[in-house]
Amino acid sequence: MNTKDLSRRGLLQQAATAAGTVTVLGLVATPARSQAKLSLKDVEYQDQPKGTQRCDNCVQFEAPTACKVVDGKVSAQGWCKVYAPKPS
Repeated sequence: MNTKDLSRRGLLQQAATAAGTVTVLGLVATPARSQAKLSLKDVEYQDQPKGTQRCDNCVQFEAPTACKVVDGKVSAQGWCKVYAPKPS
């Protein structure tokens, strides 16, 4: 093998490594991107609780009027179909 072949081979290996790194970094970064929130209509949001289920005891609720997965203002006394109780 001559030096010209080794240089070409080395360059191709470096390019392949760089492409693989970019791909892996893209896959790792994907979960960190913010996901679009669901609309109030999509989750069938209502301003009143459903029995004991209400936003202020849901793991998704962010006081005073926000939700991690629902777009728009929500009431602490509201409810929607993505309700998930906080652990006891």
